[in-house]
Amino acid sequence: MLGEAEYMDRALFLAARGRGRTSPNPMVGALVVSDDGVIVGQGFHARAGGPHAEVLALEMAANGAHGATLYCTLEPCCHVGRTGPCVGRIVEAGITRVVAAIEDPNPAVSGRGFAYLRAHGVEVQTGIRAAAAARLNQPFFTLMREQRPFVILKAACSLDGCIAAAPGQRTELTSAPADRHSHVVRAEVDAIGVGVGTILIDDPLLTVRGVHRERLFTRVVFDRRLRTPAHARLLSTREAGPVIIVTTAAGAARADDRRRLEDRGADIAVARDPTFRAALETLTAREIGSLLLEGGATVHQAAWDERLVDFVSLYITPHVLGPHGGGFLSGRRFATGDLLDRRVESLGPDVLIEGYVHRPH
Repeated sequence: MLGEAEYMDRALFLAARGRGRTSPNPMVGALVVSDDGVIVGQGFHARAGGPHAEVLALEMAANGAHGATLYCTLEPCCHVGRTGPCVGRIVEAGITRVVAAIEDPNPAVSGRGFAYLRAHGVEVQTGIRAAAAARLNQPFFTLMREQRPFVILKAACSLDGCIAAAPGQRTELTSAPADRHSHVVRAEVDAIGVGVGTILIDDPLLTVRGVHRERLFTRVVFDRRLRTPAHARLLSTREAGPVIIVTTAAGAARADDRRRLEDRGADIAVARDPTFRAALETLTAREIGSLLLEGGATVHQAAWDERLVDFVSLYITPHVLGPHGGGFLSGRRFATGDLLDRRVESLGPDVLIEGYVHRPH
């Protein structure tokens, strides 16, 4: 018979199987365990709009759910969203005890699921593997608590701290293994974001290549003055996913430029002011929970200065670009040693260093 933490570890393992497919919903895993410690049902939330983990676990358990314990990685829902509430199904199935890792930060739930269960005679225990459950769903927690996407700042950097041979100059630094890794990350997030400078200099496609992705991939261009050219290559790949150009009222007032971009299929989002936070709010309205911010220097600095970077993925390459190179977060205090839960991985000749900027929710 496993211990409480071991059952929750199994539920977390199941939850992670929904990675890259559930947004804007969280990843959730659930187990139904009989009195004698046998797992009689299990499930995970596979995609937004699909059955919840608890329901799948209860269906597998069938009559075995009566008198059993339900382990779940997040508080069961008590509201009607794309599917019905889970708490009623839990009570009807005869579950006598629910062990949940953490409370759901969604204001529509936020303790109400636990209250419903207790009011119907179900014992509730929380807190087991809470930190792991929060880390698993950082984008969801950030979206619910801060009303903005979880921001991952990604950059490739030379040994001497530069991201380009010169400011504004296209410079390829990373190796094939690092490039493959970056596309795996792209496959798991909701959107990729770049500044208009990157569009003007690199004219990238911003697509996911070499990795399977089930959902369409949103591409975001931060462009205050609406300088994105209508012939930009990413506008020719709309089958890969929508393109959102976030601008200001002044940029949106450029009627001819806006019309040309909209004719090419771009979604023009107008932020309430020129701040990066206001730009992120336009993405919240479109249910984007995670944003991979790939550059360039100006948009990186704006996000950093407003303290809106949650996680950093830095690919250190063996190149040395010299004194004329464009620096990473130039003039700002940044040290990889300050990252929390830091992880280091070798990718061919490159080294990935990543971690949280602040303590995870």
